[in-house]
This record gives sequence, structure tokens and C-alpha cells, in this order.
Amino acid sequence: MGVLPVPAEVRAILLDIEGTTTPIAFVQETLFPYIKDNVKEYLRAHWEEEECQRDVGLLRKQAQEDSSLDGAVPIPLESGSGEEELERVIQAVVDNVHWQMSLDRKTTALKQLQGHMWRAAYATGHVKGELFEDVVPAIRKWREAGMKVYIYSSGSVEAQKLLFGYSTEGDILELFDGHFDTKIGPKVESESYRRIAASIGCATNNILFLTDVPREANAAEEADTHVAVVIRPGNAGLTDDEKSYYSLISSFTELFLPSST
Repeated sequence: MGVLPVPAEVRAILLDIEGTTTPIAFVQETLFPYIKDNVKEYLRAHWEEEECQRDVGLLRKQAQEDSSLDGAVPIPLESGSGEEELERVIQAVVDNVHWQMSLDRKTTALKQLQGHMWRAAYATGHVKGELFEDVVPAIRKWREAGMKVYIYSSGSVEAQKLLFGYSTEGDILELFDGHFDTKIGPKVESESYRRIAASIGCATNNILFLTDVPREANAAEEADTHVAVVIRPGNAGLTDDEKSYYSLISSFTELFLPSST
């Protein structure tokens, strides 16, 4: 791997989170288990709040769209007939969330509820966002060299801001010029990268996208975005073809910016 020169036309670096800035283990062993273990308690505590009802409404709408899928869990409407029925509805939401998470789904409804639950966890100090040690120093250097830095993750923008706002390195949100999630489009579709470029106000080839997922890298390449695949401890292995085809880095320090000379 060694040093990877950044093409001269690149003006912005777009970062994935899981497996790129942040260990997959943090997401899989801390963030997701927190949701599974606490979703029922969270719903009981916040059920009457408008935000929670919006979250449940989105999950119910998603459940209707999923009704033809194997194992899909419907979420009934409340008829207001007492505690027993409320518990039944809450349990249906819990079961739906667990089912979606078991399939590693990225629906906006699921991500929104997760984001609100993580907000409470970060704010109370139950969770701190983990980062690879090379991330913050490298991003500071990129910004000093005039580079813009953005995040693109399947996690909601709110969840992203929580991770970086309550991180092991403190609040580092100032290091980022913007955040994108799946509302701009799926990460495995090339059109998403064109939309991001338009939102940033540049051409797709002015962007370098760093991700650990070859399918995402491929979609970005199809949009004429520069890509590098990040090799981190715990990431899924690459095929020989992927290793030979993609530019690979194991640390952000391996990126060499021409403007930093």
C-alpha cells in the first residue's frame, strides 16, 4: 500500500464511517447491541412524545411496505384501549426493529429511531464514538491543505453527528464540511455520488471517496468519482481481483496531497 497520491483535481474527500473512520467492532458490538437491548425501555419511556410517535409512524409505514417479505413484522395501530394493548403495540415495534436489524437493513425508518436512541446514549455518556487513531490528525492536515471533508454513511446524519460530536477525541464536528446519508440515495448506486457532487457544488471527479466496501467504491467510480478502498482491522476481506483493481490504504496518513508539498 504505502503512499497514495491524491489526483490534482480532487477538492473534497468523502468518508464512509464503519470500517473507514471507525472500527466495525464499535458499530457491531456497541451501537447495535445498545439498540436491541434498550429499544423496549426507550419506547415505554418516550411513547407519548411527538418525536417517538413520528418514529413509530415511519416504522409502521415501512412495515406495510415490507408485508410481502418473509418474516416481516406488522405494527398495528393503537385503538386506545388500555395498557395491555399499548404493550402489544410496543412489542410489535420491538419485534419489527429486531427483525430489520437481523437482516442488516438500512431503512430510513429504522435509522431514524436508532439515531434518536443513540442521541440519548451519547448525551448521558453511555456511549462514546470510537475512531481509528490516524483519523483526526489526517483530517486536520487535509483541511490545512485546503481540502473539504464530508461524511457519507448509511447511518442517519443525526447518528453521524452524535458519533463525531461525542467521540473519544471529543467534539470534532468542526472538521467536517457536511454530512450525507441514504436520503441522498443508496451508497451502492452511482446516482447518489452525482447528487452529492451537485450538493457540494463540484464535479464528481473533484471528489475522492474512501470506503471499505467494494460495491460502494464501484458505484462511485461509475459516477467518475475517485475512490480508494480502506483496509482496517476487522473489515471484510477483499478478493484478489479487488486487491489488484482498487487503490488501497490502511491508514489515512498514506494519502499524499499534492497541495501539501
